[in-house]
Amino acid sequence: VALTVQERFGKSLLELGGNNAIIVHNDADIDLAVRSILFAAVGTAGQRCTTTRRLFLHEDIHDTFIERLLKAYGQIRVGNPLEAGILCGPLHTKAAVAAFERGVADVKAQGGTILHGGRVLSSLAGNFVEPTITSIAHDAPVVHREIFAPILHTIKFSSISEAIEWNNEVGQGLSSSLFTTSPERIFNWIGPAGSDCGIVNVNIPTNGAEIGGAFGGEKETGGGRESGSTSWQQYMRRQTCTVNYSGMLPLAQGIKFE
Repeated sequence: VALTVQERFGKSLLELGGNNAIIVHNDADIDLAVRSILFAAVGTAGQRCTTTRRLFLHEDIHDTFIERLLKAYGQIRVGNPLEAGILCGPLHTKAAVAAFERGVADVKAQGGTILHGGRVLSSLAGNFVEPTITSIAHDAPVVHREIFAPILHTIKFSSISEAIEWNNEVGQGLSSSLFTTSPERIFNWIGPAGSDCGIVNVNIPTNGAEIGGAFGGEKETGGGRESGSTSWQQYMRRQTCTVNYSGMLPLAQGIKFE
């Protein structure tokens, strides 16, 4: 797309998906993080470009966090989203269900474990699946692939530099988030050595849409920005216009124009 548009020296605004990660450090507000991650991973049945698909947990809090997240997932009701109490609705097509099944199979084939879910809910009429949590290596091929379904890959890390490196190692670069109370880690995360995504959040999930901010990503996500104070510039061409009202134009010293 970029090459085609560049042939006429045009501008492109592309949003080609995301493989968004949340990092939870050992000093994070655990209550806040669990609530945020469940909403970001399961809301709209995992079918947002900003859905959380990778979860990096510090080794000090990993086991406790997983335990709490599994308890929360155990309360999720799947079904008609128009009914009260239903959090997770259907996938959009049968093809999406097939992609979910391939993803679950790839997790198992690539050395991962299904901690929760992993099944198609064939007892429900429609394209319904169980919200799924996995435990898998950060560099497994399935982790680097965006699966437009409620599959959350969990990964243990030992240092913030390691977590940032893993956040950045995928091809996509849309949204990312760090949960911490450390100003030092926050400024590391949002600085040039931090996340390489277009959206870099702190203590809110990856799918929080701030309409006042520029929305868009980097790398395979495409580039360009929607929303925000400068979004109009994407759709305009710039001109510089100078108007002289003075009747004078002193251009060259020592020259007489007669």
